[in-house]
Amino acid sequence: MKSHRLARVNEVIRETAANAILFQIKDPRVKGVTVTRAEVSADLQHAKVFVSVMGSEKEQKLTMYGLASAAGFIQTKVAERLTTRHVPHVSFVMDEGIKKSLAIAQILAAEKALMAPDEPPPAVEDEDDDEDDEDGTDTDDADQPLPPADGPTDRAS
Repeated sequence: MKSHRLARVNEVIRETAANAILFQIKDPRVKGVTVTRAEVSADLQHAKVFVSVMGSEKEQKLTMYGLASAAGFIQTKVAERLTTRHVPHVSFVMDEGIKKSLAIAQILAAEKALMAPDEPPPAVEDEDDDEDDEDGTDTDDADQPLPPADGPTDRAS
C-alpha cells in the first residue's frame, strides 16, 4: 500500500481520537490525555493510538482502562470519518516518549548545575531598584554596557 495513504489514515485516526477523547468521552477516568500519534497496519485492520497521560502511575492505569472501555466508541467515530471498506480495530498504547524526554531534561539540568558550581547564581533585582535616585536621575542605566558601535541599529535606512 502507498505510504502517503497510510500517513493520511494515521492522521485521520489521530485527529478523530484526539477530538473524541477531548470533547465527547464523558468517562471521568479519562482525563489529562494527549494523543501523540497513531500507527495503522499496512492492511488497515489494526490501529495503535499512542497517548500520553499526565498524573501518577495509578491515574495513568485508570485512564488506560477508561480508554480501553471507550475504544469501541472511538472506533465508531473513526468509521464515520474514514471511507474505507474496513475500519481498523483501535487500541491504545502508553507513549513513554514525553516522560523520557522530561527525565532527560532533568538529568541535563542537574549535570549542568554540577559542571558550573563556580558561577554565582543570577542576581535578583529588588523592586525599588527601578525608582529614581534623590536627584531625579536613574543610575541603573549607568551600569549597563553600551551597545557596540559597529553593530546593527534600530534606525531604518
